[in-house]
Amino acid sequence: MTSEHISVNRDEAVMRIAFNRPEKKNAITAVMYAALADALEEAERDDAVRAVLFEAAGDMFTAGNDIGDFMSGGASPADPHQTPPVMRFLFALAKAEKPLIAAVQGGAVGVGVTMLFHCDLVYASKNATFHTPFVDLALVPEAASSLLLPQIAGHQRAAEMLLAGKKIDAARARELGFVNEVVAHEATGDAGLTAAREIAAKAPAAVRLTKNLMRGDRDLIVARMKEEGAHFAAQLSSAEFREAGAAFMQKRKPDFSKRS
Repeated sequence: MTSEHISVNRDEAVMRIAFNRPEKKNAITAVMYAALADALEEAERDDAVRAVLFEAAGDMFTAGNDIGDFMSGGASPADPHQTPPVMRFLFALAKAEKPLIAAVQGGAVGVGVTMLFHCDLVYASKNATFHTPFVDLALVPEAASSLLLPQIAGHQRAAEMLLAGKKIDAARARELGFVNEVVAHEATGDAGLTAAREIAAKAPAAVRLTKNLMRGDRDLIVARMKEEGAHFAAQLSSAEFREAGAAFMQKRKPDFSKRS
């Protein structure tokens, strides 16, 4: 599936996948998730692709899920036996054997952050911020972030983002371990592309084997994605989520003192 809001281009052996919906802060719809999944699956099939670079147009990397599309059921396929587009994308991230590089030039929210935990190299602008407000919305983390971020940052520092929901800057993200380098805003794209080209020029079998050895058991990651997804779906039907949604719409602080 193609999408005008996801651009896919080839730079020799690098597949460049970009969020291209800047007027909506690159918020991701179901159609966009399907296009992202298609691009990653194509990259895995094509021997000429040696690395994948994620990037974005505009001031935001991505604001995460498009709330309107999400609330309207756009993320759910008509056939209940089909895998939802968002899960196709997440599974593709988890199973990717080609190196994944990200150039984060602005704010990243929700899945815009958790997808980075699957990347092998992440370059961030000094302007970039990272926010995972799942618990604040009465939801749970996704993309196996409840497994991967504690592995990357340690439990307590992961809790800073996943439990406390603290928005952090690029320097703190580098301290936590999921950003490799913080660069000048105007240099972010070049940093990501240069790294992708350098890896793409290396011996492909050695790169693939090394990534597989580093990543470990992908089945555990996929299993955690499914576990998170089940809890996420249950929370969507909870009184907590109804209160969080009402508070968001009314621009007030949610009150979780009473649970029903």
